[in-house]
Amino acid sequence: MEKVLNFFDQGGGLLWAILAVSVLMWMLILERYWFFYVQLPRLKAELLDHWRNRSPSIPHFHEQRLKDSLTSQYFKQVFRGLKTVDILTQILPLLGLLGTVSGMIKVFEVINAFGAGNARGMAAGISEALITTMAGLVTALSGLFFAASLESRARHARERFTAQLTDQ
Repeated sequence: MEKVLNFFDQGGGLLWAILAVSVLMWMLILERYWFFYVQLPRLKAELLDHWRNRSPSIPHFHEQRLKDSLTSQYFKQVFRGLKTVDILTQILPLLGLLGTVSGMIKVFEVINAFGAGNARGMAAGISEALITTMAGLVTALSGLFFAASLESRARHARERFTAQLTDQ
């Protein structure tokens, strides 16, 4: 635990912000996978049952409106939260870059106050710059992979649902 706290101390305050955004991103990613594996099959079955149990005597216009309504409900649930995950993956490298700038400002402050001979003082700023850059990029890249995977799953689920409604 002490090493983790030391790592966060070296990374500066922005490393805590990167951690918070990363945790939020991963909570959303895990929630979406939970949705796709557990909740989506139930939702799909419920909406398809509603479609199958429609009255055979309803006019074509109302049938099309029902189909559009069911499709809209399905799409809204399938794509919920994906834009937020995408935005968070874009924010993380920017937070890392902000940490880089903050660390380099500290390096220049040390150089201004003590000259270029204070290697220990400069190392702290460089360490902050590198750690925050690495943390922002690593978390963004991992999130980017899963965001793309979730987006692909959502598109495939949409296509399958639309095809099933059309076939029935």
